[in-house]
Amino acid sequence: QVRLVQSGGGLVQAGASLRLSCTAPGRIFSRAAMGWFRQAPGQEREFVATISRSGGVTYYADSVKGRFAISRDNAKNTAYLQMNNLKPEDTGVYYCASDDTILTAPPKRDPSSYDYWGQGTQVTVSS
Repeated sequence: QVRLVQSGGGLVQAGASLRLSCTAPGRIFSRAAMGWFRQAPGQEREFVATISRSGGVTYYADSVKGRFAISRDNAKNTAYLQMNNLKPEDTGVYYCASDDTILTAPPKRDPSSYDYWGQGTQVTVSS
């Protein structure tokens, strides 16, 4: 019924940066925590980062902490994932998702908590 729209991604060398974007309908975005997940071939989708509905709380996977930053612009109904110092192990299809929740709820790491998903975008990091 609802598909979030992603942009960004691409092929870069190790050490480079990329920024992913994700837009959602305003009625969804304004009431949701936002998350980023990634998936490699033959692997389960794994948590990358999430941000609370207010933008005040963020969680990161240990593998990306200190390199990636999640943010949101509520005026644009857009969430971002800034990826710095990319490594080959960051390669995969990246998905954004929204989790309808109350304003004060902490964001979730479990993908099953999320309601709507983007189409995915490929990120490939070469050495």
